[in-house]
Amino acid sequence: MARLIERIVEEPRPCSYLDGVTAQLEHLVLLDVDAVELEAMLERGWRRFGPDYFRPACPSCSQCLPTRIVAADLEPSRSQRRAKNRSARFEVAVGPPKVDAERLALYARWHADRERTRDWPVSSLDARTYALQFAFPHPAAREVTYTDVDTGRLVGVGLCDETPRAWSAAYFFYDPDYARCSLGIANVLTVCDIAAQAGKPHVYLGFHVAACASLRYKGAFEPSEVLVGWPAFDERPRWVAPGAAAAGR
Repeated sequence: MARLIERIVEEPRPCSYLDGVTAQLEHLVLLDVDAVELEAMLERGWRRFGPDYFRPACPSCSQCLPTRIVAADLEPSRSQRRAKNRSARFEVAVGPPKVDAERLALYARWHADRERTRDWPVSSLDARTYALQFAFPHPAAREVTYTDVDTGRLVGVGLCDETPRAWSAAYFFYDPDYARCSLGIANVLTVCDIAAQAGKPHVYLGFHVAACASLRYKGAFEPSEVLVGWPAFDERPRWVAPGAAAAGR
């Protein structure tokens, strides 16, 4: 059973996604969360990095839309199918998250590219922080890796969670040398395939923010659903088609 260590509501700060917008996050630091409990949190808009579970608590903005794909009914667009075909030559493996020099170097190359092309702040992620955020012991934690079979080179890492009825794609990074392969899109399609083959109806993508270049892609997978409001744990969550969301938020 989950144990609450601390609840934190951030002080208002500049939004990481949108210029000129004030943001706040609510954090729950939890231990001993099992896969069933995690699924209940995903259904209510929470995300997980290590023992930190968080969701927006912004008083004047509702542009972060928790989004999930209906995995079995996914209909990839032409561009998404091309991305999957370009990545077909990579070996895909699913296992527990790991921390090693190869993953740290891959993350550093990817983030440095984002710093250059999208003005992201400089990352100081070290092995300890990587382990806490991406490889914290958790029964639901999964890692999806992509390896170039011609060179043996690790080219992409997806950090995910698997619950009884869903997968959650939490984070993905890849080698910038392989940018034309659209590995990020291919990873979402791969996780949807994994979920559908296991009979799990949903893949959670986190927050879709249409006005943010880094998060806009999440709205391109169909069919999808978005969460109405921010339900409490004793409230039943309501997920609707994106077009119906504005009326219910």
